[in-house]
Amino acid sequence: MKNFLDLPPIWLLGTLFASWVLGKLEPSLSFGAFGQWLGNLLIVLALVPLVWSVALFRRNQTPIEPYQQPRILLTEGPYKVSRNPIYLAFVVIALGFALRQGVVISLLPVPLLFVVLDRRFAAVEEVRLLASFGAEAEAYIASTRRWL
Repeated sequence: MKNFLDLPPIWLLGTLFASWVLGKLEPSLSFGAFGQWLGNLLIVLALVPLVWSVALFRRNQTPIEPYQQPRILLTEGPYKVSRNPIYLAFVVIALGFALRQGVVISLLPVPLLFVVLDRRFAAVEEVRLLASFGAEAEAYIASTRRWL
């Protein structure tokens, strides 16, 4: 697979690993049991739009990989609320995982994941959508937020 290491799930895994490593450092400020509870809740909640979005890609037989040309413009389900529900789910999963590590420093990689997904993938994909779907994509982009 072309660009295997430069795919959003790989960036998510790298973020999770970095949060885990940082969580093993000497704890300074701890989230305690609340961090565990909130982290678990965020991860579970993020799985809903993630699974729903993947199902939409499969049902509509359009590629989910960011480097491939889309066959249709998805605007239903979670795509009514966010142009990037999968990336949003990845950030929320990373946040939940970082909270589960129990220390504040484990949160540091999460904003970096957001920036990478926003600049490296979401912005580039929007250009591809505009090129592929023209006015339809323009109307969708104008009416739906990139994140929330």
